[in-house]
Amino acid sequence: MSETDSKSSQYVASGMPPLEHDGRTTSFFEFWPMWVMYLPVVLQWLFLSIRYRSLTLPLLANPAIPLSGMVGIKKSAIFDVAGDQARQWILPWVNYRVSGQQLPQQCEQVLQLLASHELTLPIVAKPNIGCRGAGVKLLQDQEQLLGYLGDFPAGGEIQFQRLAEWEAEAGVFYVRHPDARQGQITSLTLKYTPFVVGNGKHTLAQLVAADPRAGELLHLYEERHASQWQDIVPAGQPYRLVFSASHCRGAVFRDASEHTTAALTATLDAIFDDIPGFHYGRLDIKFRDLDSLKAGQNLAIIEINGASAESINIWDRKTGLGQAVATLLQQYRTLFTLGDANRRRGHRAPGIAALWRAWRYENNLIKQYPLND
Repeated sequence: MSETDSKSSQYVASGMPPLEHDGRTTSFFEFWPMWVMYLPVVLQWLFLSIRYRSLTLPLLANPAIPLSGMVGIKKSAIFDVAGDQARQWILPWVNYRVSGQQLPQQCEQVLQLLASHELTLPIVAKPNIGCRGAGVKLLQDQEQLLGYLGDFPAGGEIQFQRLAEWEAEAGVFYVRHPDARQGQITSLTLKYTPFVVGNGKHTLAQLVAADPRAGELLHLYEERHASQWQDIVPAGQPYRLVFSASHCRGAVFRDASEHTTAALTATLDAIFDDIPGFHYGRLDIKFRDLDSLKAGQNLAIIEINGASAESINIWDRKTGLGQAVATLLQQYRTLFTLGDANRRRGHRAPGIAALWRAWRYENNLIKQYPLND
């Protein structure tokens, strides 16, 4: 590996611990088709449906939100039911529905909307319905805002959210039984956005190709960075390959379960005390540094994912296939357990038709969203 390649591999966002590169760069199943990974989950779902006498019982795990957040549900649905105390931990947001009006007029409406909520550019824009980082962009100026609005499907809703002051990010999976006073962090995963570092000689394409991991995932980066692909990156300049730290977009995940603490759990317990009816999901959190994360301080929630959320430590390159599948199976057993507990409390599971309609609606929207950063 050249000196430049080494610098690229070693560069991480501020606040993140060093990223180890020993051994393999990806697990052998890391980019398999999703249906292959979830086939055992489907078979278990059918078995548990017979045992619990309900095909849709997992959709009761989080009665605070429609379908427990499984699919086709607004990202802001969980934020909307949060109380004042919980909202102090959530990065401020506002939603805007794209219309058929002229783009300059819509742009002005968005700017006024942002100002009314004390938000300004640059700002993070994301589809309010979507998954796996689809359509997420950092908008630096009005020109980029105009382009994003123009690429967004009419009738779709955008969530604009304040850009976090910290770059470090983690995915924290949290489960709390309806009868329990405290919850449990079932996984903690550090989310690295990959960089290459310029040397003033090589193009972005060459730098990515030379990187041990990114070079294996060219198909994830080339289209996204097409306009800069043949540009020479200045010496010493870090170039971020992914903004939205989603695994399927090329982010790097590392299992950090050893950093789970009672202090962090206590902070999440306090947050979810103020979000009644939410018992299962993953929080995507920005934090100042690892010590802050472990102390449950200097954190900012950018997203709370519901029933379809993954325990993303399974995408650590050192996780074995058996362990990954076992984790997924455990997640969905937990969903049935929580759904059963909430059914006993009087909640009624929605029908399969509602789940099907929500899936079709979301799937159709995702196909129309702008490319990610």
